[in-house]
Amino acid sequence: MENFIEKVTAVNDAVNSFAWGWFAIIMLLGTGLICTVITKCFQISHLGHWWKETIGSMFHKDTHKKQDKGSVSQFQALCTALAATIGTGNIAGVAAAICVGGPGAVFWMWIAAFLGMMTNYSENILGIYFRRKNKDGEWSGGPMYYLTDGLGGYKGFAKVGKVLAVIFACFAILASFGIGNMGQINKITLNVESAFFSNVSAPSFAGVSVVNWIIGLVLMVIGGFIIIGGLQRIASVAERVVPFMAIAYVIGAIIIMFFHVSTIGAMFASIFKFAFGAKALAGGAAGTALKLAVKNGCKRGIFSNEAGLGSSVMVHSNSNVVEPVKQGMWGIFEVFADTMVVCTMTAIVVLSSGLIDLETGVAVEGVNDATLVATAFGNVFGKPGEWFIAIAVLLFAFTTVMGWSHYGSKAVEYLFGTKGAKVYRVIFVLMIISGAVMTSSLAWDISDTFNGLMMLPNLIGVLSLTPIVIKLTRNYVARNIKGQDVEPMLSAIPEVQKEMEEKLRAE
Repeated sequence: MENFIEKVTAVNDAVNSFAWGWFAIIMLLGTGLICTVITKCFQISHLGHWWKETIGSMFHKDTHKKQDKGSVSQFQALCTALAATIGTGNIAGVAAAICVGGPGAVFWMWIAAFLGMMTNYSENILGIYFRRKNKDGEWSGGPMYYLTDGLGGYKGFAKVGKVLAVIFACFAILASFGIGNMGQINKITLNVESAFFSNVSAPSFAGVSVVNWIIGLVLMVIGGFIIIGGLQRIASVAERVVPFMAIAYVIGAIIIMFFHVSTIGAMFASIFKFAFGAKALAGGAAGTALKLAVKNGCKRGIFSNEAGLGSSVMVHSNSNVVEPVKQGMWGIFEVFADTMVVCTMTAIVVLSSGLIDLETGVAVEGVNDATLVATAFGNVFGKPGEWFIAIAVLLFAFTTVMGWSHYGSKAVEYLFGTKGAKVYRVIFVLMIISGAVMTSSLAWDISDTFNGLMMLPNLIGVLSLTPIVIKLTRNYVARNIKGQDVEPMLSAIPEVQKEMEEKLRAE
């Protein structure tokens, strides 16, 4: 058995190196660059417009209004997507990137996010454009559909599109159980146990502390109540929890920043100094330092905001929005909020805390990436600071579980229909307790590989459909920014196009 596990681990390590290696990073950044160019740098050239249409529309009732039982509001779609993306990667992931890649990793995290904004934008407008209603009257969209009907719509590519759609759906389902469920629950359990039960001597059951079993059982019950209720209940919880947890975390980070305000200048100097390998990291070669900074910064940025993976498209497609580009702009804001705000706050906490030597770029002795942020908060707020991070990890990770339960259910629905999706939700909930008691990281590692592999069929779909991204963007800009009288492009499906045109006239 041990030999079998070793072989599985070796194979997974090899595939993971490819899935999250240089090829994947170049493909993701390249796709983001292409999407930025073809939209004429939309995230900058129309900054005021997309800002007004997203965060600027927060107090408009249409942003929060659900038009029918098969959709969620634009804000709920954003919060559910953020629920899945704002997770442990925003805390431990950023700390790990800095520990391995040095302060310069933060700069490359920003670059990955800047380009990822337009990848996410492109995914989301394609998701809206190719979505359709399922048997329960709920919107279904995502890479599966724009691969099947978009790429598959090209002459001679019908089978290619279908096969890639099935591959994406399979990878998404497998990733949802690990990185979207057991891995997150395991992180919650370890953090809660460390913060609140480190001095408790508890008996064991099946070789695992009873504390772990209790935490897992509680999370399973709560998760079951939310997840079994479907997207409407998930979205309802997400729109309440996500803004609260993000704002609370940012406020805490800002307080720490002011406590170390004298180091801010040196902190930003170190970010740019190490970003281009101008100074060797920990005495190593400058070229090696540059590679570490680029790889870890880009990888952690992508891992955190999921731009290019195609996952968040599956919930954005459930929005009540009429215009594909409007939901695309929420996709831009999603990446901005996740990486430019939350991840940057973590970076500021870590780099301004004194726990990273800004001259050498390495962590001080006795500090590791798993405890770095908690230690930084603890140094300012004492023990309550460590409790705060434990609670933040709990909320961040648990909302990730909620978001991924929807992603997995939509992938199952594509393969097996709506009944299959209902069965999946039950299995997904039961697997929560497994995450609390698992002692091996193999399940997490394998699911991380499947998570990375999702990007390949998705990016093939996005790149092949860039002509449609260009047309949709030009059509929207002509009508809504330049005020031209142009026929709207709202859906690839004639009956949906007609329905959306009626809604657009009614607005």
